[in-house]
Amino acid sequence: MTDQAIEPATEATTFTDVERRIKAILIGSAGNLVEWYDFYAYTAFALYFAPAFFPSKDPVVEQLNAAVVFAATFLMRPLGGWLFGYIADHYGRRLSLTVSVLCMCFGSLIIAVTPTYATIGIAAPIILALARVIEGLSLGGEYGASATYLSEVADAKHRGFYSSFQYVTLIGGQLTAIIVLLLLQKVFLTTDELKAWGWRIPFLIGAGLAIFVAVMRRNLHETEAFVEAKKTVGPSGSIAALFRYPRELLLVVGLTAGGTAAFYTFTTYMQTFVKLSVGLTEDQTTMVIFGSLLFACVLQPVYGAISDRIGRKPLLIFFGVVGTLATIPILTALKATKEPFMAFLLICGAWIFTAGYTSINAVVKAELFPTNVRALGVGLPYAITVSLFGGTAPAIALYFKSIGHETWFYYYLSGVIFLSLLIYATMRDTKHASAMHRHE
Repeated sequence: MTDQAIEPATEATTFTDVERRIKAILIGSAGNLVEWYDFYAYTAFALYFAPAFFPSKDPVVEQLNAAVVFAATFLMRPLGGWLFGYIADHYGRRLSLTVSVLCMCFGSLIIAVTPTYATIGIAAPIILALARVIEGLSLGGEYGASATYLSEVADAKHRGFYSSFQYVTLIGGQLTAIIVLLLLQKVFLTTDELKAWGWRIPFLIGAGLAIFVAVMRRNLHETEAFVEAKKTVGPSGSIAALFRYPRELLLVVGLTAGGTAAFYTFTTYMQTFVKLSVGLTEDQTTMVIFGSLLFACVLQPVYGAISDRIGRKPLLIFFGVVGTLATIPILTALKATKEPFMAFLLICGAWIFTAGYTSINAVVKAELFPTNVRALGVGLPYAITVSLFGGTAPAIALYFKSIGHETWFYYYLSGVIFLSLLIYATMRDTKHASAMHRHE
């Protein structure tokens, strides 16, 4: 592996420098896409494999059990945020990104080959949970390292635009999982075959793609910011060094809570919601979710570019205000409709404000911390907050549904977004007060 670094862009940046920078962003983003494809394949195929691991007469109970396992994996994300954040800040962003995608490969492979409940009994869901824990560890580290890498390789004038591709690929991972689902549903397998064994195929695909990306990531160039910080202040990434920035840590928690709850509601939970609550067919559900996620992907770089012109804070406040006011009406109208196209429009409406957070949250967090603790500062508090508010969102929603009070979740989500709005309104705009240049 080379130690050559990518330097910040200047007015005299050559075409070769730009080409190398874009290549680094694409490779880093491709790894992010594969990681989230593996992670979201669980959600995309839960309707098929849940009965194999959690047999029950009630499909809501089956999905609730699958959602609980989904939420339980988030318990490992803080540990992953610490471990891979330390590796990224101490040994380099490149190494952290490579190891994290290999962990995802291992977790995905375990799911692909695990026997069902009918074969090995209670051991089946236990092994499934173990695999998801490994994937949660991987994702906990991927976010901080990826956000840091993309922010550091971008030039200051276009940092919002380039870093927004983290969520383009993150959402793209779910889109890829849905494409695989569509191909298996419509072209290659019957419903019975999918429920019997076909659900294993996407996890095998994910494991193979992860190995391919891990090889690609071995040749990533290290960022100039890390190389410079290593020369001037030495490697860091320790918890003690991170605690020198308590205000920034609390800011990451506050600005993440509402955004991550909204994100997981309108991505992972939406597939279950439109199937069980709206009452769409499986085919309609797949197409509605696919179309809305495609729309969400398009919004990310648009909002990122806007933040490069007007700042990060206006977009965050836009998300907080509109999300607080519109969440309950949108979810209420969504449950009442029976038309797939109207469901699609309502979910897209939710993405119009949710993208105000998703498009720029990575760069905002990266701009809060100096280089020597940046990956850990971005990844650890984010992972803790996602575990509390993001990963639990589908389970909370399904629990309220199971006790006959589904609308309580609408108010819960709106309230969490409002709490984050209070942070957005009082924090500084990191575009104008960035720590990206600091090596401490």
